[in-house]
Amino acid sequence: MPKQTLTAPAHSLVLSVVVPAKNEKRNVAPLVDELEAALTPLGPFEVIYVNDGSTDGMEAEISRLAATRPWLRQIRHERSGGQSASVRTGVRAAQAPIIATLDGDGENNPAYIPELYAALTASPENGIAAGQRVGRKASGFKKFQSRIANAVRGAILKDGTRDSGCGLKCFPKALFLSLPYFDAIHRFLPALVVREGYKVVHVDVIDRTRLSGTSNYTMWNRLWVGLLDLAGVWWLIRRKKPTPPSKEIRP
Repeated sequence: MPKQTLTAPAHSLVLSVVVPAKNEKRNVAPLVDELEAALTPLGPFEVIYVNDGSTDGMEAEISRLAATRPWLRQIRHERSGGQSASVRTGVRAAQAPIIATLDGDGENNPAYIPELYAALTASPENGIAAGQRVGRKASGFKKFQSRIANAVRGAILKDGTRDSGCGLKCFPKALFLSLPYFDAIHRFLPALVVREGYKVVHVDVIDRTRLSGTSNYTMWNRLWVGLLDLAGVWWLIRRKKPTPPSKEIRP
């Protein structure tokens, strides 16, 4: 497949894809190839890898690939800030009005991004298109943990999302930046979008096993703080007051 030349001005990009990644050197090249194949039909795009303080040579690998791909960018954190911080860094640097995210380990298939983009842009009332994993490739214990966590989360937040952990999401940049930021925000985006008066649309996606390596963002890293985050998001939702209709008064 011919390489895309980013000839369109930045403001005409239709999509920016943000990939938070830490120590995923061996997964970069195959995922970049898949992203190129999936995104080229959409129109001008960019892919922003947020290198979250990697120490495995991922920086050099992304730079090597970017030398022949003008749409591929890399932003490096001097030290690891976590997945939510990486997503926020990428969104703030993005040049397109619409953002898609996916994990850097290869478990999320980029082929679903056009479907997410179409679902989001089908109506101005939609605030986020969220992937919902089916046939998830994970251990029985990990799937059990996720089922319990998602059930508790759904009962409290009532945002209609049954899989908060899927990295495949698509949303407007401006809406994301208007949300209150905190660590682990990426897991609560549907609830926060509903809080702002928008709708959540879901797209079923088929999960894959990671291409290589082991996860750097694990369940045990966030279990207890996740309970506090859940309580905090519940509080934010309850404290949101409806915005009165308004209009500009001209002389």
